[in-house]
This record gives sequence, C-alpha cells and structure tokens, in this order.
Amino acid sequence: MRNESAIVLKDVTKSFDGGKDFVLKGINLEVPKGSLTAIIGFSGTGKSVVLKHLLGLYKPTAGSIEVLGTDLSTLNEDQLTKFRCKFGVLFQSAALFDDMTVLENVCFPLFEHRRDLKETQVLRIAEQKLHDVGLDPKHFQKLPSQISGGMQKRTGLARALALDPEILIYDEPTTGLDPILTEMVDNLILSTHKSRPGTTSIMVSHDLSAAFRIADHIAMLDSGRVLLFGTPEDFFNTDIELVKRFVNKGMKHQ
Repeated sequence: MRNESAIVLKDVTKSFDGGKDFVLKGINLEVPKGSLTAIIGFSGTGKSVVLKHLLGLYKPTAGSIEVLGTDLSTLNEDQLTKFRCKFGVLFQSAALFDDMTVLENVCFPLFEHRRDLKETQVLRIAEQKLHDVGLDPKHFQKLPSQISGGMQKRTGLARALALDPEILIYDEPTTGLDPILTEMVDNLILSTHKSRPGTTSIMVSHDLSAAFRIADHIAMLDSGRVLLFGTPEDFFNTDIELVKRFVNKGMKHQ
C-alpha cells in the first residue's frame, strides 16, 4: 500500500514579475504523511518560497498544491486562515512578541483561534505545551528578552504546537546559532516529531549534518526544481554530480 502524502506539489511555477523570471520552475514533490522531511539546496533556489506556498501566503503562477487532501486554490481568504491552523511554524528567529510573557506568547494562538475555550483551559494547554518542550515553569512569566536563545526557541516551538497542528514547519531553525544550541534545537525537533505520531514535519535547513541525521526524507532544490528526493542513503549513493558535490562540501564544512 502506497504511503499517503500530506503534501503534493505538481508542476508548481512561480514568477513575481509576471514575466519569464521564475523562482520556481516546475516543482514536483510529494511529502509522505507522518515523515520528517528536510529541504536543502543552495541559497536562492526557492526553499522558503516553497514553504510560503504551502501556507497559502503565495499563490503559484501555474501548477497545483494539495495539502492534507485539500487543493489550496479552492480556498478563499477566510477558509485559508482557518486552514492554516493545521500548521505550526517555528521561525528562524523564534519571532516571539516582545511585550508578552513566555506563557502569553503560547496562549496567543489559542485565544485567537479557539474562542470556545475558557481562559483557564487556554492557560492549562499553554503550560502543558511549554512543559512538552522542556521549559521550566519558573520562566513562564518572563519576557523573551529575559530568557536565553535556547529558551526562546523552546517557547517558539511550544507556540507552534499550541493548536495541535497536523503539519510542523521549521524555517531554517538553527541559522546563526552556535554548535551547542544548534544540536539542542535539532534534538528538540526530532524528539517533538517522535512524540507526535502522524504529524508531518518539514524543515528547511543549511545544516546538512542535522538534515542527514534526523530526517526521514530529503528534497534538494536547484534552480527552482527538485533535483533529488529520497532518503539520506539515496543521497549518499546518488550518481548526480551536483548532489554529490553539494553534500560532500556541506558535510566537510560542519
């Protein structure tokens, strides 16, 4: 039986100027449901643009995008807003609200999208999510500026998990971090994925060693197309010269 796909992109192209300058030049990609998939590639190959298409922030110039069985082109703005609740996103710089405490940051999406819940229920859920990512309760009432970078990442992940999303997206979560913090974030992503069976995780990363260590599948983009999609083993055994050079050079520098 073929694994069910959480995300299917078919011949997706994207031009921002309406002309011949395409950022995406025919992306074909199927992300298996319940997998942890890493998207890698040279800078400017369209990795973050693909993520924004999945979230419905960009509409493709041509092609189709299906997420959890829904064709995104069939949704209006209100429907898209509701549909995005199926996603949780951890941004590169945590992107916490500076004037909100750690606990308030995690409560925010619940107050916005789960208005059926009482405040006591929201607080209980938020506290549980912070506990799930390993943050000590003594930090719950602190502002983002009063906690470390690692704690900020944990808070950002707890907020991403607040609505129990079916798809988790990590947009370059370790860029600019020191090696110790990078390893912590990578392990946090892996443990979060393993603790949520059925959840599909997608990580855009420049950290090849992490991608090959924790991902089930890897998609390498080049010039707006998927050059190779497969397991880490497929990448190490490939005959595609550009993939071999990229992987060898990337792994040596880490």
